[in-house]
Amino acid sequence: MTQTSPPLAAVILAAGKGTRMKSQLHKVLHPVGGRPMLLHLLETVAGLHPSRLVVVVGDRAEQVAAAVSPHGAEIAIQSPQLGTGHAVQQAEALLSGFEGDVLILFGDAPLVTTATLERLRSALGSDTAVAVLGFRPRDRGAYGRIFARADGVIERMVEARDATPEELAEPLCNAGLMAVRAALLWPLLARLENRNAAGEYYLPDIVMLARADGVTAKVVEADEGELLGVNSRADLAVVEAAFQARRRAELMASGVTLVAPETVFLAFDTAIGPDSLVEPFVVFGPGVALGPDCRVRAHSHLEGAVAGKACDIGPFARLRPGTRLGEGVRIGNFVETKKAEMGDGAKANHLSYLGDTSVGAGANIGAGTITCNYDGYAKHRTEIGAGAFIGSNSALVAPVRIGEAAIVGAGSVITADVAGGDLALGRAKQETRAGWARAFHSRKAGRKA
Repeated sequence: MTQTSPPLAAVILAAGKGTRMKSQLHKVLHPVGGRPMLLHLLETVAGLHPSRLVVVVGDRAEQVAAAVSPHGAEIAIQSPQLGTGHAVQQAEALLSGFEGDVLILFGDAPLVTTATLERLRSALGSDTAVAVLGFRPRDRGAYGRIFARADGVIERMVEARDATPEELAEPLCNAGLMAVRAALLWPLLARLENRNAAGEYYLPDIVMLARADGVTAKVVEADEGELLGVNSRADLAVVEAAFQARRRAELMASGVTLVAPETVFLAFDTAIGPDSLVEPFVVFGPGVALGPDCRVRAHSHLEGAVAGKACDIGPFARLRPGTRLGEGVRIGNFVETKKAEMGDGAKANHLSYLGDTSVGAGANIGAGTITCNYDGYAKHRTEIGAGAFIGSNSALVAPVRIGEAAIVGAGSVITADVAGGDLALGRAKQETRAGWARAFHSRKAGRKA
């Protein structure tokens, strides 16, 4: 839209009970790509810079309100739920005096893009006051049909339940999303009738009311993949799969290699630099950002972790929130990190737990090393200096500091600070009894016989 475009308001419908989800969590708050689907939609709408944002809620309104209020949304309550037209009416009081365009969206359809909403709004013009989003689904099912001219002007719309067999053959269907001039929207909604089997006020009926008044309505077509809605757990899985396919394609287009894309699962904010490679069966939770030239090996799980250039992670690694890796860090198989900072070139190649820890550049963490960071009541930090060497099977009991270039002998339990350049040994002294084992075996074998 140009700078002279009228103000924009968005009304998002989220009042449905979502009974088929069989969940205590409101339907629109179920996550897709690690984020509630309603918040996906809010981010999409934010790209249009609306001056007003209203979410219409009903059942479990407090859950939805808590999720959207930090994003500047106002809440309208629909009770009882009497259809989509009635739901939009509940936003009228909040938008009293608003003059501009109103987008009407659905909170359980999170995949629509900002570009598509831009096209929908752009269809409004001096001769067009209503724009409807249409699509051509593979399974037309119960979708209403749209009959339009080649220039997109809608001649009529028919609900599937009222359509003849010939009308049901029409491939262009109504997705339900609309853009309407505010000055026209509220008078049209006031004229809706509920003379139908469900006794509800249907939003699409305003299109034919507008046409009867000589007002032009147009259809804007979108891809079916953007308009998938969620009414059940099965639908949620379909939407998740579509989201994942989109994000994988975006990453590969940006220069990231996914060896087996269908086995890699991404979050809404996953960021991976170019020339990185992700092996099969890797899961990215929210908050992961990897620099260029990284390699994430198979069966690793990353969440809330940031890594610099050329890091090598996994296989079977778990990076938990608060992990920060410098450049060229190596995190090997069966290593878990949590609130761990690893300096450039530091290595933890296998079988270690590093929690509430800072590891200096070039330090080496031996196999089986753990930081004992929790005393049953509070967490404590371990600091390991640059170039330090921590021998295998060591336990570092926090709070503790290991200085630069210090060495901790294998099998040690370290409970006190180690100065830079020192060697620390914290293990029992070995005792060897010559011939004891041979005599033991002989004695035991004789008794058994």
